[in-house]
Amino acid sequence: MDKFVYLFDEGHGGMKDLLGGKGANLAEMTNIGLPVPFGFTITTQACNTYYESGKSIPDIVEKQTLEALNRLEEKMGKKLGDAQNPLLVSVRSGSVFSMPGMMDTILNLGMNDETVVGMANLTDNPRFAYDSYRRFIQMFSNVVLEIGSYYFEQFLEEMREQKGYTSDPEMTAEDWKEVIDGYKEIVKNHTKKEFPQNPFDQLFLAINAVFNSWNNQRAIVYRRLNKIPDHLGTAVNIQSMVFGNMGNDSGTGVAFTRNPSTGEKILYGEYLINAQGEDVVAGIRTPQPIETLKADLPGVFKQFAETCNLLENHYKEMQDIEFTVERGQLFILQTRNGKRTAQAAIRIAVEMVEEGLINRETALMRVDPDQLNQLLHRRIDDKHPRTLLAKGLPASPGAATGQVVFDADEAEALANEGKKVILVRPETTPDDIHGIVASQAIVTSRGGMTSHAAVVARGMGKACICGCESLIINLKAKHFTVGKTIVNYGDIITIDGSSGEIMLGEIPMIDPELSDEFQLLLAWADQERTIGVRANADNPEDALKAFEFGAGGIGLCRTEHMFMDAKRIPIVQKMILAEHYNERMEALKEILPMQQSDFEGIFEAMQGYPVTIRLLDPPLHEFLPDKEEILVEVTKLQITHPDSAELKEKEQLLKKVSHLVEFNPMLGHRGCRLGIIYPEIYEMQAKAIFYAVVALAKKGMEVQPEIMIPLVGHVNELKKMRQLVVDIADRVQEETGETFKYTIGTMIEIPRAALTADQIAKEADFFSFGTNDLTQTTFGFSRDDAEGKFLQAYIENKVLPENPFAVLDLDGVGKLVETGVKLGRETKPSLKAGICGEHGGEKSSIDFCYRVGLNYVSCSPYRVPIARLAAAQATIRHEQNIEEICITT
Repeated sequence: MDKFVYLFDEGHGGMKDLLGGKGANLAEMTNIGLPVPFGFTITTQACNTYYESGKSIPDIVEKQTLEALNRLEEKMGKKLGDAQNPLLVSVRSGSVFSMPGMMDTILNLGMNDETVVGMANLTDNPRFAYDSYRRFIQMFSNVVLEIGSYYFEQFLEEMREQKGYTSDPEMTAEDWKEVIDGYKEIVKNHTKKEFPQNPFDQLFLAINAVFNSWNNQRAIVYRRLNKIPDHLGTAVNIQSMVFGNMGNDSGTGVAFTRNPSTGEKILYGEYLINAQGEDVVAGIRTPQPIETLKADLPGVFKQFAETCNLLENHYKEMQDIEFTVERGQLFILQTRNGKRTAQAAIRIAVEMVEEGLINRETALMRVDPDQLNQLLHRRIDDKHPRTLLAKGLPASPGAATGQVVFDADEAEALANEGKKVILVRPETTPDDIHGIVASQAIVTSRGGMTSHAAVVARGMGKACICGCESLIINLKAKHFTVGKTIVNYGDIITIDGSSGEIMLGEIPMIDPELSDEFQLLLAWADQERTIGVRANADNPEDALKAFEFGAGGIGLCRTEHMFMDAKRIPIVQKMILAEHYNERMEALKEILPMQQSDFEGIFEAMQGYPVTIRLLDPPLHEFLPDKEEILVEVTKLQITHPDSAELKEKEQLLKKVSHLVEFNPMLGHRGCRLGIIYPEIYEMQAKAIFYAVVALAKKGMEVQPEIMIPLVGHVNELKKMRQLVVDIADRVQEETGETFKYTIGTMIEIPRAALTADQIAKEADFFSFGTNDLTQTTFGFSRDDAEGKFLQAYIENKVLPENPFAVLDLDGVGKLVETGVKLGRETKPSLKAGICGEHGGEKSSIDFCYRVGLNYVSCSPYRVPIARLAAAQATIRHEQNIEEICITT
């Protein structure tokens, strides 16, 4: 018989796939003797069976749940629904991967009109009993009956104002009874039924709701964002309740064994006296720093600090721990690997190596390459004056500028229009996940460092400020006030998540600097990785940045980007519009020294590392003005100045543009096709490259140019263009008296090139896979049209698992890359091969590049550190046969 339910003492930490992360950790902590309230876990397998049974709990799951409940009642000496000695439980979700705030929790289940009286008598604390009952009604109604928390919060707020209270602890037992009556009325108005009183009905309705929460909208968005598979399901944890709201010797909190923002080795967290756990994470009350627990309950603080140390040493990871103190007794409710910023992840990984807790390979696998984006972009320039508006808690570091929005839907809509927004809310809830994803940063007026907004923002690497109580937010009027200042919807603010400061207007940013720990981690990565990392750079400034970030060369220099300079465009247009060869050559002579200067700067910046230069790739019409704009100008001149020289000039330009415009330019006259029809263009570029090589040789600097012919689909195209480059090299060497080395290769970016790579390799010294265009030509997608019109819908509807322009399509495009490498090396076993599309900076694509034997990946300069780490992880993963892409931090 299948086992669908496990008591905590029947499981262990290695059963994460079955018990979920939370259940496995509860079992593990029970086994090592920590004070964990006892309970049981209904498995992820039961969740999948629930969905297979048409969203109903199978009889066998119900039977095993009741048997486990009976064991729990025996152990606790209490019974669910007993009016004299009631057992109360929490019902929590727990997926295989941590999804904080994404699924649902119910506390105090088992309370009804009878058991609340029993609890009041047992504890001699009626206020506590009725407070617990009203919490249960609110949570159960929200999670199970799907009534918005807003209705209950609004009622409670009105009650507090009516009584003249400023906080919940001031409410008396009689006050809570009034609240309970009001809450029941809300339930009846919304459901047309009384609030359920039978605890067994409550229990199974709650289990249903937790299973259903696996597929609520926010959980789906979170899984898609974090690439968590949909088929895993969630476990359900049923745990005996302990109470932090029993008076001033009770409390609840959340703590990290290290600072999740900075990585500092210090106990970091918050707690609330006389409160339940949801009060801390939901931002309903602003909590106190964990250090103040030392003054309030010194014995408990000492025990808690020792427990934190024990858990970190046991798991050899920074832990995120939820705890409750009931009448001076400590209980641990949960532990998991803590979410952290990139800065903290790096520091923690490095310091744990130095402490002897983990080795270097483990440290490298602990940092998610995607998180490093947080550290590789700009921060606020301290030299610029700031108009400080308010200050809150620095919940997640980083800086951002954007328009103020107050609603998650608005944030998403404006972001889709290309606008940068900052989401400002009293507090966020899991239902705001799509708005958080869309925003540059988040600001809340309530909540602390472990509130929903803070935890989610840190995980996403977004700047966040919480608990900014000086912000008076009016959601209806769409503005917030600080003192006499009003900030309206759409106004620009800048926030600094590292300092907690909110400023009016836009403030300039400056480039990042890599910390010593970051540099050390990357040095370890370089020692481990066996695949090279280069950068895509088109000018000396980008090349220098790439070199600073540790690039081992330039994998793609797009020469057409050098033509786009405003001062050069007129000369380039003169070359394109030339009526005959001599006129075109005159323009090319003007362009040559400009290109030579660019190449010299790039070679110099890379200090001897190889530089792959792609000859002109796009069609010529891209350098000319827009056809429709010229047509408008011609029409105006025909009306206003019909005999003018300007009109004749514009008409000639329109004629040339019309001649060059193509129906499908991506598949048209570009790349090597351009070089074959207009060889003088490629000859000029080759000269500029070789003259630059000679100029640097005279400075004593050795240069390694790799000349890449684009869009080759047939070996004869490469053969012809190779001979052109060789002839120019010979002429320059003869002209200058200098000898130099160079290589000639091609970009594999259309399927035929990959399928005939054995033939093409005869004329190539190297291959570089241009996976941006290879993805377009393999799928038959125009990237701009696909991403703008249907690609997002494809991903949401699971037609495609990922955007193939962001994550390499292994089954299609990947097969072509693998085929191209294999065929090419059948002809030339030592053929160098790399990748230079955007996939060169994406971790799973880099893992693929390692597996198929590419020599290097190339990506944008700011993604070089990401690629260095991902390349090291690929090496470690396959040498040690580790399945996971990366340990989630």
